Amino acid sequence: MNLGKTLFAQLMEFVPWTSFARIVARYGGDSGVRTLSCTEQFRVMAFAQLTSRESLRDIEICLQANQKKLYGMGFRSPVRRSTLADANEGRDWHIWEELAAVLIRRARKLYCNEGFGIDLAHTVYALDATTIDLCLSLFPWAPFRSTKAAVKLHTLLDLRGNIPSFIHISDGKMGDVNVLDMLPIEAGAFYVMDRGYLDFGRLFALHQAGTFFVTRAKRGMNAHRVYSMPTDRSTGIICDQRIALDGFYVSQNYPEQLRRIRFKDPETGKTLVFLTNNTALPALYKSRWQVELFFKWIKQHLRIKRFIGNSENAVKTQIWCAVATYVLIAIVKKELQIDASLYTLIQILSVSVFEKTQLSQAFAGSGYIPEQTDFANQLNLFGF
Repeated sequence: MNLGKTLFAQLMEFVPWTSFARIVARYGGDSGVRTLSCTEQFRVMAFAQLTSRESLRDIEICLQANQKKLYGMGFRSPVRRSTLADANEGRDWHIWEELAAVLIRRARKLYCNEGFGIDLAHTVYALDATTIDLCLSLFPWAPFRSTKAAVKLHTLLDLRGNIPSFIHISDGKMGDVNVLDMLPIEAGAFYVMDRGYLDFGRLFALHQAGTFFVTRAKRGMNAHRVYSMPTDRSTGIICDQRIALDGFYVSQNYPEQLRRIRFKDPETGKTLVFLTNNTALPALYKSRWQVELFFKWIKQHLRIKRFIGNSENAVKTQIWCAVATYVLIAIVKKELQIDASLYTLIQILSVSVFEKTQLSQAFAGSGYIPEQTDFANQLNLFGF
């Protein structure tokens, strides 16, 4: 790789620009454009994410301060904040959604053999949602409460590599459970989710599609024990039962038996009750916290808590560009075989995008930087 290229330019070489050109042509993204093509727009948005730029003026000033390096980074003309604002407002956000989808497919192939602490041949997904609060007067299209707006990021995370395989962006009012109607169903896969997704009709649809689910049971659930299986209490499992749902409607929504596992967490001492349709399930629920780590990483390090546009199109453009940037870094990490966390890579890139050195050299020894995440505390976010 040419040592005369900046780290940012080298990173952008991992973007499938040929596929991106087809996406842009499909939506007419560059139709009538004189400056700031879609290619340059993504470069600007990725640069803003990597360097934590928080406003249009911030982006413009930072790029102007490095004008001599911009051509080599893929910018053919100066980036003006008004031009970037118009592009984010006017160009269809589906362009960036499809780019993220292309990168996600590539990343999932790279991480398909990645382990995640459980010896299981099936794909395991964690499902959750995060809410990003907004100002109602600036974002009236995303109502949440009487005095507040919000957008929700519903994410299905593949635990092999922590790659998001499905993302849906909605306003704050959309219930989490409704996303079960939109999920891409993969027969034989495991879906791990919290009790906010406990809807027996929808869960039975997953069951009939040949998938397995793990979820938390709600208090006072109307069900009776059919029989109990022997358990080893030293593992934390208090009981392992087959149950049948009672009540006229719930028994119709899920007419078959479920497996109920009562588990005492040795770290917190709390007793948790899980429901699943799998009869020989390992402790998959312990891996569910990784989706929250994904949300924390995205919100803290890809800067989607502050938006540089107020319209729905601009907000979704920024979110999808953030996701595409996240997955792009995951691809680079895997293809260059870098032994470091994504957190470490983003920190290095944030202060080195203008440096002219090889990517592999820039990350050399980065695996020895301490991880900045307290995994034990993350479990507490779910009431574990």
